[in-house]
Amino acid sequence: MNTTLSEWKTHGIPRRAGVSSFGIGGTNAHVILQEAPFVREQRIVGAEVQERGYQLLCISAKTENALEQVTANLVNHLKEHRELNLADVAYTLNVGRRTFEYRRMVVCRDVDDALKALISLDPQRVFNYYQKSSKRPVIFMFSGQGAQYVNMAREIYEVEPIFRQQVDICADILKPHLGLDLRQLIYPSEQQIATASMQLQQTAIAQPALFVIEYAIAKLCMQWGVRPTAMIGHSIGEYVAATLAGVFSLEDALALVTARGEMMQLLPLGSMLAVPLPEKDVQPFLDKELSVAAINSPSTCVVSGRTEAIEALQTYLGSKGIDSRLLHTSHAFHSQMMEPVLASFQEQVKKVRLKSPQIPFISNLTGTWIRNDEATNPNYWSQHLRSCVRFSDGIFELLKQPQGIFLEIGPGRTLSTLTKQHLAPDTNQLVLTSLRHPQEQQSDITFLLNTLGRLWLAGIEIDWSEFYSDEQCYRVPLPTYPFERQRYWIEAKSLLLSDEINPIFDSKEIEIKDLYSQYSRPILGNSYIAATDELEQQIAQIWQEVLGIEQVGIYDNFFDLGGDSLIATQLASRLQVNFPVELPLRDLLLQALTVAKQAEMIEAFMIEKIAELSEEEVEAFLNTVHG
Repeated sequence: MNTTLSEWKTHGIPRRAGVSSFGIGGTNAHVILQEAPFVREQRIVGAEVQERGYQLLCISAKTENALEQVTANLVNHLKEHRELNLADVAYTLNVGRRTFEYRRMVVCRDVDDALKALISLDPQRVFNYYQKSSKRPVIFMFSGQGAQYVNMAREIYEVEPIFRQQVDICADILKPHLGLDLRQLIYPSEQQIATASMQLQQTAIAQPALFVIEYAIAKLCMQWGVRPTAMIGHSIGEYVAATLAGVFSLEDALALVTARGEMMQLLPLGSMLAVPLPEKDVQPFLDKELSVAAINSPSTCVVSGRTEAIEALQTYLGSKGIDSRLLHTSHAFHSQMMEPVLASFQEQVKKVRLKSPQIPFISNLTGTWIRNDEATNPNYWSQHLRSCVRFSDGIFELLKQPQGIFLEIGPGRTLSTLTKQHLAPDTNQLVLTSLRHPQEQQSDITFLLNTLGRLWLAGIEIDWSEFYSDEQCYRVPLPTYPFERQRYWIEAKSLLLSDEINPIFDSKEIEIKDLYSQYSRPILGNSYIAATDELEQQIAQIWQEVLGIEQVGIYDNFFDLGGDSLIATQLASRLQVNFPVELPLRDLLLQALTVAKQAEMIEAFMIEKIAELSEEEVEAFLNTVHG
């Protein structure tokens, strides 16, 4: 019997201890404990197993108060144990904790970064959501040509083995078709970026490149447990949907996509114009040289045709006060200019075996669910190259699924922006993107993990065992679930018989009314934060009028609210009318995507301007400011 602490020497044998608990009447319990193996020093760091540079922390609780307590307990623990590996912390939270309805997530680089985010609860980094247990449908949306850029998903290629494996498989299949290694164009050396960028704009290269990246991202998401119940693609994107659905084999799909791109590139050059008008209002402007190539939303479509005819249409629309925008394309896709290659492409499709889809997806041609006899008909895929892309009709069909989650699979946010323009003010649908826009300066991994975290917030069950299958992570001691003490006692006098209860009911009715008044604001990952001063109030009012939303928070993202480049043009014009400032459209789209940021820029400009003026000039200047 030890009376003082002493070293327990093992002599190479694991320590074992017998523990007995003796009770009355023979109710005894015995257990033998053996020490766990110490493996921390065996963590592999290097080329064989490369850890993600960022980690996704997921926290949940049964009540809102408990969620705050869980967060506070984790913060205190991290403060006391800064030596912890954040990958182990994230792993323990994700695989070692049950998921409850009140949820919070944040993507962090290390323990210090996690503390900074969880203490400040920055609404642009830390996302919260309340989600009851339910099976929400996930809809994959595959981007069309024009979204591609050099180094798209490069960091994901370097870090995620599943993604890299799928890209490599596709690139090897494409070598004899393209006569080059596509990876050298998508992920070129620093010296070759300019050359690769030009090549990626060529239709013959752009379409296979988009297919490869979208297919690989889709396979990665599916490996992590995010599986689509339905899909939709925009033009070339429908080929990715069809391949995942089993209509094409991967080899046949890549051969067809390559042939399609090569045939289209050999056609005469043309142009495409985005017009902020519904199809019925555009039809009177069309002639035999112009076609409606895509119907992207109830109020926007794309016209395609000869460059001279497109330029003439843009000039005419401008004279009528209608702002249209030329798209960055080399050809007039989905127009009569595609007709010379239809027969040849149909013969190419006849060479492959087509099967009925195993996952339902929307047809671009009809704007509704594709039928088996369409998916397996070579003529369908030939007409798909020429006919109008009825993306808007397809989104309306998909919106019939309650609580649907729309996930754009591909670079940028084009389809996400278009989808948000279809949502009702009180919608329960959620729209997310998987890869950053080329002009967004942030890590590819951070962007993807934020999307994965928001999927988890919305109730999608992530397969964490697959997510961590290529990382060596360990469970570490972390704070357990906090016990919420509540007092339950039968009072001597019931309040239910008292007149004093009426004010309580009245207040509840007010709260319910207020809740419904906020349904006009879309469901976003960040909380609503009202304007803090008069300038922010004025800017928020302009946003609400331009976007058609009754309530806009100062940290709400312009694109998350359904904004696009055409709406941004109107917003910039309104801001310049109300404030004597020059706010370039580029700054609006890249640097000032929230009301708070725009207020900061406008205030800084006005302070700088006033400093340069005399007292009389200051008074005149301020008189030009509305309000």
